[in-house]
Amino acid sequence: MMHLFRTLLGVMALAAAACGPCGGALAANGPFLAHQALYDLSLVKSRSNSVNSARGRILYNFTGSSCEGYTSEFRQVSELDSGEGKVTLSDLRSNSWEDAAGKSYRFKIETRMNEADAGRVDGSAERDGDHINVKLKLPAPKSFTLDGRIVFPTEQIQRIIAAARDGKSLLELSVYDGSDDGQKVYNTLTVIGQPIPADRTTSTDPSTTDEHMKSLKRWPVTVSYFDRDAQQKEGEQTPIYAMAFELYENGVSRQLVLDYNDFVISGAMGKFDVKDSKPCN
Repeated sequence: MMHLFRTLLGVMALAAAACGPCGGALAANGPFLAHQALYDLSLVKSRSNSVNSARGRILYNFTGSSCEGYTSEFRQVSELDSGEGKVTLSDLRSNSWEDAAGKSYRFKIETRMNEADAGRVDGSAERDGDHINVKLKLPAPKSFTLDGRIVFPTEQIQRIIAAARDGKSLLELSVYDGSDDGQKVYNTLTVIGQPIPADRTTSTDPSTTDEHMKSLKRWPVTVSYFDRDAQQKEGEQTPIYAMAFELYENGVSRQLVLDYNDFVISGAMGKFDVKDSKPCN
């Protein structure tokens, strides 16, 4: 169960990045949108009957600019009922910063399950030529290098939007977000659908009716996450989980669907507030 919620944090890191501005690829279309979003979580279906119900909320704050970098603050509180009185409560908190060029990434993640002591990950990653240098403070001091072709979460979304604008339907990327124990790298496959017209709104979703969003098109996107180590050793092609959402061209996401093979959770946007942002000088 601990691994389940840590992978949930990993996939929600993508949601957090998707909610925020995504670097230079969007610069030609005006300023990025700083905002706060609230998502309500619920169980869509349980394929193995291993989960009876799920509920929770995600609160996400985005601030920053292309000159000072982007800060994402994310908190998720969840309750998972497996039946027979087995209820798992989780409180996940993540704070990350990534520069606009995708060269530097800092992250702090805290995972608390029921009454157990919190698990913490604290580290940073710096791109240096053809590799990335990672330094962890928690859960234990450690330094290691990663392949320079790996991207951080905000750059991942930047590339998805660029691919969508180019009319591409598939994108493969390896991603490092600091989740799990701070050493996990995921291979991802992104499937991008046809653009959704700006005039197609949903009255129950505050993002589609907000004045800042009405003129923007969006794309249906599904990102599947694979264990990179397992793929390299065994050729394993079964995703650990997949995340579907609608991604706006300014980086905001809506209609989250998290598929964990055994069960599926949805995240409906319940609140959406645009925040003031400082333009670069």
